[in-house]
Amino acid sequence: MREPPWMLVTHHQGDVSKAEVGVRAGGEIRRAPDELAGRTMLEVLGEWDELAPTLRALDPDRLDPVPGAVLAAPLLYPRKVLCAGANYYAHLAEMGVARLDGDVAPYFFFKPPTTSVVGPDDAIVLPDRAGRKIDWEVELAAVIGRRCADVPVERAYEVVAGWTIVNDISSRDLLERADAVAPPFGHDWVLAKAGDTFCPLGPGIVPSWMVGDPQATALRLSVNGVVKQDSSTTDMVTPIDRLIAAASRAVTLEPGDVIATGTPAGVGFPRGDFLAPGDETVAEVDGVGALRNHVTEREDVSWAR
Repeated sequence: MREPPWMLVTHHQGDVSKAEVGVRAGGEIRRAPDELAGRTMLEVLGEWDELAPTLRALDPDRLDPVPGAVLAAPLLYPRKVLCAGANYYAHLAEMGVARLDGDVAPYFFFKPPTTSVVGPDDAIVLPDRAGRKIDWEVELAAVIGRRCADVPVERAYEVVAGWTIVNDISSRDLLERADAVAPPFGHDWVLAKAGDTFCPLGPGIVPSWMVGDPQATALRLSVNGVVKQDSSTTDMVTPIDRLIAAASRAVTLEPGDVIATGTPAGVGFPRGDFLAPGDETVAEVDGVGALRNHVTEREDVSWAR
């Protein structure tokens, strides 16, 4: 997969409370240009239209490297993480769903930002639970740069500041509830999707004008070097512009919101293949980068954290 020429990142030098925006180019973290220096990513996104000319003219070779910089999740934290479910034809097929014809209304669920979002090289922490079935899902994600509502489909891309990667970690064993109060409540999307560390995000944000056609972009995920997902956004049921428009009708979108656009075929559930301690996942999107995370057991199961 192609790496972008550069991306905006969030970095620190050992104290995440002092994290600030920077630029990553050629695998090296560099200081932000003066106009962005000392700001958080949320602050930058809040002034995206004003700062865009600076970013369009950015030359990373003119920026000083940051010795000892450590990457964090690019957003600490998104205001909202809104995820599209069931949005690739081949993924629906592997899950036993017949092919959908005609226009289909998108399906969304939320992940809680401050507890589910982790950054590059952070751990995906497995819950301390017998029978757990923890799955992976690589997704291209839009990062919103304008406060907006009821966005027309033809203007949807105008509210996108940039693109990043989400690995939508899922507890397949908790989605269907045998103890539901009634059949209509038999699927629990909170228990299945909202777990701590279940939203690896990053490694950075690539400005929208640097990504060619997000609707014709390759994406891939591997576990321990074995490719599990290898597809393209061309297989989406609902195109990205319609997803963004629909999301903006459901909730007001704000700078720093993240919209994950669904995952392709190759998840573990149909094959009974799930994450285990010691695994490493690498989620990649062409022109956006690679998001690497390792998998661990939860060590502290006390009630207070």
